[in-house]
Amino acid sequence: MHKDPSRQLFFAMLITLAILLGEVIGGLVSNSIALLSDAGHVLTDAFALGLSLIAARISRRPSDFRATFGYQRFGLLAAIINGLSLVAIAIFIFVESYQRFITPPQIGTTVMLTVATAGLAGNIAMTFILRRGHEDLNLRSAWLHVLGDTLSSVGVIISGLIVLFTGWTYADPVAGIIIGTIIVMGGVRVVREAAGIFLEMVPKGFDVEEIARKVSALPEVMGIHDVHIWSLSHRTIAFSAHIWVHDRKLSELDPIRKLIEEMLHSKGIKHILLQFECGECETNGLYCQVHAEEEFHHH
Repeated sequence: MHKDPSRQLFFAMLITLAILLGEVIGGLVSNSIALLSDAGHVLTDAFALGLSLIAARISRRPSDFRATFGYQRFGLLAAIINGLSLVAIAIFIFVESYQRFITPPQIGTTVMLTVATAGLAGNIAMTFILRRGHEDLNLRSAWLHVLGDTLSSVGVIISGLIVLFTGWTYADPVAGIIIGTIIVMGGVRVVREAAGIFLEMVPKGFDVEEIARKVSALPEVMGIHDVHIWSLSHRTIAFSAHIWVHDRKLSELDPIRKLIEEMLHSKGIKHILLQFECGECETNGLYCQVHAEEEFHHH
């Protein structure tokens, strides 16, 4: 069972709010568009962390009559929203970088570098706090927000140093494009994974046909159909199938059921629903051809 990430998210959000306050004040004092833009990025980080914190609390609730599978997908919903906001942030950075290519802004480098360095220290601390639990998409999306802000701070510092020592003002938008590309790649990956779970696609790394054949090859199993593999949440895999067996008492099916469950458990599938059937297996059932085809070829 995974630890509750609420504590990690809460401390990370406090640090984010402190960085936000510092960057707003520093941006106004230095008249730095770079810092004020980064402050807007940090504001979305605070929103993302708050959303992840609420989702983490809700997703820990046990299942009840309103949510018989539990509330785990609230975390996935937060991951999708955070992933989309990462893409929106990246688009904003691209637009801002384009505008700076056309009209390079005047930057108060001393104040900007001081505030950006302090922000970088805070972001590194948050990255350290959220370093564990990346198998949770909700926590990973929050971590990607923090990582994006850390890279943004690094970009501001590097571009500020280049402007300070060389006067080449295009360093700022170049850094912005690189950072935006990294952020959008992370956001798209999180949204794709979470959307795949919501759409109940087969989880990555699972071959339905191979599993159907292995189950059908077990002793006493005559065939298998209506096979379904999906994710209830990230890393919680569910399996259901109709198993064709010879006519027998229900009590005699227990050894077969345990054998199938042990095989599925070894593959990381924990939530299993099996329905045993006797008699002729309908040919229109999914993956019902395993033994039927073999018998046809033998004859």
